[in-house]
Amino acid sequence: MKRLALALCLIAAPVWAVQPDEILNDPALEARARDISKELRCLVCRNENIDDSHAELARDLRLLVRERLTAGDSDVEVVNYIVDRYGEYVLLNPTARGANWLLWAAGPMMLIAGMGLGLGYLRRRQSAPEQKLEALSEAEKTRLAEIMDD
Repeated sequence: MKRLALALCLIAAPVWAVQPDEILNDPALEARARDISKELRCLVCRNENIDDSHAELARDLRLLVRERLTAGDSDVEVVNYIVDRYGEYVLLNPTARGANWLLWAAGPMMLIAGMGLGLGYLRRRQSAPEQKLEALSEAEKTRLAEIMDD
C-alpha cells in the first residue's frame, strides 16, 4: 500500500508544482498562464516546463507570467518579455529564425546527406567489377592443413 501511495505521489508530483498562492482568481487568466508556462523551459531543470518544475526559478517565472498577465499583457507580449529577459533558450520550442534555423535544418540535412552517401556507396558497389575467386594452390592447401591441425 505504501508503494502504491508513493507511486501515485510521484506520478502526480508535477501537478503540485504550481503552489496555491500562485493561482490567479480569474480562471481565464489562470488558463492563459498555464498555457504560457507549458511553453517555457525551466532554466534549472533544462527540459521541463516551468509549470511542472519545483525549482525556485521556475516559481519566479510562473509568478512573472501571472504578473504580466494581470498587468494586461497579451500572451505574445508575456513570452517576448521573458525571452528578452532570459534569452531564447527559455523557449521549449524555439523559433526557426536566425541561428536557430541552422539547428532546425541540421536534422533533415544530415538525413539527406546520409541517404546520399548510402546511395552512392550502393551504386559504386553495384558497378564494381566482380572479382573472380581463385582456387588455393597446393602450397596454400598444405599450409592451411598445417594451421588447422595445430
